[in-house]
Amino acid sequence: MNYFLSPKSLMLLSVVSTLTLGSLPATVSAASANPVAVAAQSQTSSFKPDQLLQLLEQQKYDRIYGQLGAAYKKEYALKDFKKQASLYHKNATSYKLVSHVALNNTHYYAWTDPKGVNTIQAMFDSKGKLEFLFFSTMQKYPETDAQRTKTTFQLPIKGNWFVFWGGSNELINYHYGAEQQRYAYDLIVVNNGFSYKGDPKKNESYYAYGKPVLAAAAGKVVKVVNDIHDNYPVGTENTEQIAGNHVIVDHGNGEFSYYAHLQKGSVSVKVGDVVKVGDMLGKCGNSGNSSEAHLHFEVANSAELYTTQSLRVKWKGADDYEQGTYIKVP
Repeated sequence: MNYFLSPKSLMLLSVVSTLTLGSLPATVSAASANPVAVAAQSQTSSFKPDQLLQLLEQQKYDRIYGQLGAAYKKEYALKDFKKQASLYHKNATSYKLVSHVALNNTHYYAWTDPKGVNTIQAMFDSKGKLEFLFFSTMQKYPETDAQRTKTTFQLPIKGNWFVFWGGSNELINYHYGAEQQRYAYDLIVVNNGFSYKGDPKKNESYYAYGKPVLAAAAGKVVKVVNDIHDNYPVGTENTEQIAGNHVIVDHGNGEFSYYAHLQKGSVSVKVGDVVKVGDMLGKCGNSGNSSEAHLHFEVANSAELYTTQSLRVKWKGADDYEQGTYIKVP
């Protein structure tokens, strides 16, 4: 998506340096509570990730603010930035790195304080310039984290893929803050640190585009959408038809799998079809609320997009697939 200038959202960043890939229902995350979200275009000398931590530990908020761009400063004055930064990280003496993802010439970092309560998310470009900074308090849902689906699922893809968002906390899975998509996954294909080759505005440049999407478990198809255009140029998004082209499969036990953002016209099943695990459902695309070609996969307790509750998946052969995991499926 292309929302990174908004101080209200973590669903951000430009088409080439994307951090967000897509969203099913609108998220309700820490960003909507009381965030400081920053799109930064350096106006002073840049600093590296470890220096950012040092500056926060030393409470040198003026130095950090000096790098922030005009879009942020229009929303937040220096005193507001200092107030929020101090609220989350005053007297912090150390941070734990939770995630580091390098993709498309950008580096995403996520840290927590020693107690795992206050968090920092930041993005740096290939030259080490700070582009994005986000403070929040860690959300935790231990009851649903501990529960798994009754159905055992296999991965809905073949070949080599990369987990961009996935896992049971919001630092590695931005879906986590929203009940409707808490345990969803965004899967892409990465080669040599990039998710595309060639013109980044063209869907066909993305390695994931057109890849087969498979049924993750046996069940009955209960919903199909197949006529929504893929977003073009890449970086635009369809916020009116959030899931884009998608398939929903009923597995019984109140468990429904979602396969979203599929390529227009690629869906090969219809409502009422009974599918086996591994049956082809469609092709990976870039339709709906999506910033580039990827597969949004999740399991939920109903086929109602906006009112469902996401379920943590019981995977065959794995406990979970967290952000940064490279997957190889024969």
